[in-house]
Amino acid sequence: MKYMILTYASQQDYDGMAGQDSGQPAWSPEDFAAMSSFMESFNAELAEAGELVETRALAAPVHTRRLGAQSSVPFATDGPYAETQEVLAGYWIVECDSFDRATEIAARLAGCPAPEQVAATAVADVRPIADSRADLEL
Repeated sequence: MKYMILTYASQQDYDGMAGQDSGQPAWSPEDFAAMSSFMESFNAELAEAGELVETRALAAPVHTRRLGAQSSVPFATDGPYAETQEVLAGYWIVECDSFDRATEIAARLAGCPAPEQVAATAVADVRPIADSRADLEL
């Protein structure tokens, strides 16, 4: 079964990683290097175990375009202006034996080095990927 592991951040988090003043302490080059090293090892271990299908980090929220419709007329807005809201920051698609195993994998992300204010609010979601309509039923 395939599962998606989702992680979240805010524009403020992205600004801090880029070393910009965001109202919180900026990440140091050492902070960023430690996080990058952890992610490289984490991804390599999943690949070696044959469980990694795909992983990607997403660009900052300011580079987002949101689409919607009003009266069946599509519209697009830049943004979503998520300075304080969490948005999807990245994902992994893993293929493993069980929901419990996918949860174990996601739990390892808690060990990712990050400045204290970032680590204190870090979360990950694990969701099964639906392969058929039957998978969507409760």
